[in-house]
Amino acid sequence: MKSFAPALSESPELEKIPLPPNPVAARFSKATQIFFVVLGSIAFAYFARPVMLPLLLAWVASMTLKPPVSWLRKCHFPNSLAAGIVLGFFLCVIGVGAMWLGRPAVEWAKSAPEQVPQLREKFKSILQPVMRFSAAASSVGDLDGGKSSTNAPPVAVKDNHMVGAMFIWTRSLVAGIAEAIVLAFLLLASGDSFMQKMAHIIPNRHDKKRAVEISREIQNSISRYLFTVSIINAGLGCAAGLGFWLVGMPNAAMWGGVAAILNFLPFFGPTMGMIVVGLAGLLAFDTVGGALLPVGVYLLLHMVESYFVTPFALGQRFSLSRVVIFIAFIFFAWLWGVFGALLAVPLLVTLKVICERVSALEPVSEILSP
Repeated sequence: MKSFAPALSESPELEKIPLPPNPVAARFSKATQIFFVVLGSIAFAYFARPVMLPLLLAWVASMTLKPPVSWLRKCHFPNSLAAGIVLGFFLCVIGVGAMWLGRPAVEWAKSAPEQVPQLREKFKSILQPVMRFSAAASSVGDLDGGKSSTNAPPVAVKDNHMVGAMFIWTRSLVAGIAEAIVLAFLLLASGDSFMQKMAHIIPNRHDKKRAVEISREIQNSISRYLFTVSIINAGLGCAAGLGFWLVGMPNAAMWGGVAAILNFLPFFGPTMGMIVVGLAGLLAFDTVGGALLPVGVYLLLHMVESYFVTPFALGQRFSLSRVVIFIAFIFFAWLWGVFGALLAVPLLVTLKVICERVSALEPVSEILSP
C-alpha cells in the first residue's frame, strides 16, 4: 500500500533547521586545541633553547639587580651609568667568587682520589662486611669461568669527537652568557621606557592601564623575590662556612660557597650539597661521628632557612606548593638543563603574580599556592 506521508529525509524544511550545539563536542574541541598549543609551545621552547635561555637569564638578572639600579637613579645617576655600575659590580663579585672558590675546589678534586686508600684504611672495620658481600657477588658472577668477559669486543674511544663536542658546547655557552649580559644591561638601562612602549601599543585605555599595573607589579614582585632569595642564600653560605670552620672542616669557606650556590636549586641542591660535604668530611676526619658533624650543621642551617627565614622574609604572597616546585624543577631541568632548573622557581613566581591579577586565571593561582 502506497504511503502519502512525505519522507522525513526528503523534506527541504528540515534541512534548513540548524542542529543544536553539542557542548561535549565543543568542550572536547577546545581541550584538543589547548593540548596542541601547549605541546607546540614545549617543542618551540626546546628547539629555541639557544635563543630562549639568554633572554630569560637576562630578564631574571635584570629583575634581580633592579632595586640597586633604582636606588642609584634616585641619587640622580643616569640610567646607563647606574646599570653599568650595578652590573659591573655584580660580574666582579661573581668573578672574584669563582676564582676564590674555584682554586681550592680544583685542588680538592685533585687530591680526593689520592685519599681514597687512606679512607679505606680509616673505616676498614665498617667496610669489611660490604667488601665481603661484594667479593661473594663477584664470585657468583664468575661461575661461568670468565667466558663472557673474554669475548667482549674492545671499546674504541673517540677522543677527537669528544674534544670537538666539548669545544662546540663551550663556545655556545660563552656566547649565550655574553648575550645575556648585554641584554641585561640594555634592560636595566632602559628603565621603564620599554614597558611604556609596549603599553602604548594597546588601543584600549582601560586595558593599557591594567597592563601597566600588571607589568609593574610583576617587576616589583620578581625583583623583590630574587633579591631577597639571593641575600638569604648568601647569608646561608656565610653561616655554613662559619659552622664548618667551628667543627674543624678544612676549606670551610669553599664549602660555604658551595652551600650558597646549590641552595638556588630547590630540593636537589641541598641534597647534593650534603652528600658532597659528607664525602669531604669522611676524607677529612678520622671518625664517622666527626665526618657527620658538617652534614649535621648543613642540615640544621637548611631547615632553619627553609622553615623560618625564607617564609618570614618572603611572606605568604610568594609561597608556592612544594609539589608544583618539584614538578617544575624536573620539567625545566629536562627542557633547558641546569639553567632551566635555576629558572624554574622565578618563572613559577611570575606565573603566580599574573594569575593573581587576572580573574580568569585565579584557579591556576590556587593550584600554585601551598
